[in-house]
Amino acid sequence: MHNLQIELRKLAKPEKIPIYKNFFKTGKGEYGEGDEFIGVTVPDSRKVAKANIDILYEDLVHIIKSRIHEDRLCALIILVYKFEKAKTEQEKKRAVDIYIQYHLYGNNWDLVDTVSDKILGPWLINRDKSLLYEYA
Repeated sequence: MHNLQIELRKLAKPEKIPIYKNFFKTGKGEYGEGDEFIGVTVPDSRKVAKANIDILYEDLVHIIKSRIHEDRLCALIILVYKFEKAKTEQEKKRAVDIYIQYHLYGNNWDLVDTVSDKILGPWLINRDKSLLYEYA
């Protein structure tokens, strides 16, 4: 387990888990079926993300693939920060490529909303938009 995940677990509020499971429709047949939560708030996730922006991409990918929703959220927030901080097109492309390769782990609306307009939007503004139609 990465330090980022340990930090998130220290901030977990188990009493929020049923609220999140209901809000994100994780019941049988619902769009978020099977999503697992530990009860970390979005502001706390953002704080952990900011503190871990220098995480290696290899570790970030591992966390994006976590079964825990808040792990994935935090990892995707970091991916956005890395994209926004990137100084070269190559650095930006690395963040874009990771998002494209692992976008299926962003399996709920909040995860999509966290990333799409901040990475794909700016990246595709002057490029071929066919990827948007593929994801729509």
